[in-house]
Amino acid sequence: MYYVYALKSLKDGKFYIGFTRDISKRLAAHNNRQVQATRNRIPFEIVYYEASRNINDAVKREKYLKTTYGKRYLINRLRNDLDG
Repeated sequence: MYYVYALKSLKDGKFYIGFTRDISKRLAAHNNRQVQATRNRIPFEIVYYEASRNINDAVKREKYLKTTYGKRYLINRLRNDLDG
């Protein structure tokens, strides 16, 4: 399985979107400063993920979630969670 995920920085409240085969290991890498792109924004929590059996589908979904429409989708999808 391939996972597309959205992390929320508890430091600045912004999202990071990526994909991986092992979501727990990837979250640990982010929070242990092993990912250059998120190194200065730790700690992170997973706020959204979805699974795909095909890497190409996961990559397409990741790219979509990084667009304006994809970000809008995430915010609408997580509206109750982000408000509370």
